[in-house]
Amino acid sequence: MSLKEAIESLLRVYQLQNKFDETYIVAHWEEIMGKPIAARTTKVFIKDKKLFLGLDSAPLKKELLMAKQKMIELLNKTAQQDIITEVVFL
Repeated sequence: MSLKEAIESLLRVYQLQNKFDETYIVAHWEEIMGKPIAARTTKVFIKDKKLFLGLDSAPLKKELLMAKQKMIELLNKTAQQDIITEVVFL
């Protein structure tokens, strides 16, 4: 068993995989969404499968609101599971 397999097994056994994936998305927000969006993001956290986003740009908020489903799909694809079901703009 490789180290990677051992860690994945540990995350599954202790039911920590979802929390790990949530933390990964938040920690790699700039990488996933790009620098322009990350630069305008003031808050990002996940709770109960909802992504909460604080933005300091009204036009960007409107743009992301229209692309909400695409953003959810991108984040879930990154996590390789359905971790986000809704986006809430703060």
